Amino acid sequence: KIVKKKMKLSKERAAELIQTCKTMTATGKGLLAADESIGTIKKRFDLINVENTEENRRAYRELLLTTEGIEKFISGVIFYEEQVDQATKDGQNFVELLNKKGIVSGIKLDKGVVLLPGDEKNTATQGLTDLAKRAEKYYNKGCRFAKWRGVINVSSTNPSHLGVTQVAQGLARYGAICQANGLVPIIEPEIMVLVGDHCIERSLAVTNQVLNEVFYQLKNHHVHMDKMILKPNFVLPARNCPNRAECEKKIAAYTYKVLMDNVPASVPGIMFLSGGLSEKEAVNILNDLNKEAADHKPWALSYSYGRALQASTLEAWQGKAENVEAAQKAFVAQGTQCSLAEQGKL
Repeated sequence: KIVKKKMKLSKERAAELIQTCKTMTATGKGLLAADESIGTIKKRFDLINVENTEENRRAYRELLLTTEGIEKFISGVIFYEEQVDQATKDGQNFVELLNKKGIVSGIKLDKGVVLLPGDEKNTATQGLTDLAKRAEKYYNKGCRFAKWRGVINVSSTNPSHLGVTQVAQGLARYGAICQANGLVPIIEPEIMVLVGDHCIERSLAVTNQVLNEVFYQLKNHHVHMDKMILKPNFVLPARNCPNRAECEKKIAAYTYKVLMDNVPASVPGIMFLSGGLSEKEAVNILNDLNKEAADHKPWALSYSYGRALQASTLEAWQGKAENVEAAQKAFVAQGTQCSLAEQGKL
């Protein structure tokens, strides 16, 4: 049974959280998920034969953040811990650089996932123990939103009730702690819909189950719906689905349905993860969804993409200073496509 009350916030804190949400969900803009851990960015760099050094990571982030016109298609950037204290080669802190462009900085606060003992196909996310201190720390460093990722694996028998509950409770506790410390929480229940051979009906059923539990727990933990962002998956058939072509025709309708069935209208924005989609796929699906929702869209339907914003940029860069301009042009080109898709204009 849900206790219908909200966490108390000062007028100043509440107003700041609402303004952050407004900035993040501005029309034609989305989030750049640049929060790859050192291990994850190594995988990206390995594809272009670039050594995974701190300087190369800093140089690559500088390439992205100093791109002329980035503020036309990016409203916020999600950072990994290392990047918050990094600066351009001229000494300007990344967070301060973005502030001058009207772009909000965010911080990845989860500590990764672990398998549940006795239920090893399901996971729990680590990082709650000192979360309040870390939220306060990054607020003081200029961050105004945060990200926390829960992971749900899909099969004919998965996820378990325990798996869904653990992910939802973790996201809800994190959400409440973030709001209490001045950060807008991005609630990210990532359902691994592309992995396996299931069809889109299974993805729809699991997404519905997960979002239903997530919002039950958010309300039970007194999280303010109007001061958070949802970062879900699209409802997709698995890569090895035998009826993939037919299922793909249902993506926009099924995604819209599951959002309408579960997400309160008071949530300001739904900013999708790309989750293994190509740049083109991520753009086309978001565009189709915004067209599907054109007649009734209570929330912004936008993007919080990592690879789907950066793949062509990395390919153009190749770790070489002489390729920075070409890489930035590639970033603008893909960002512009995402911006148009957010408006259903493609």
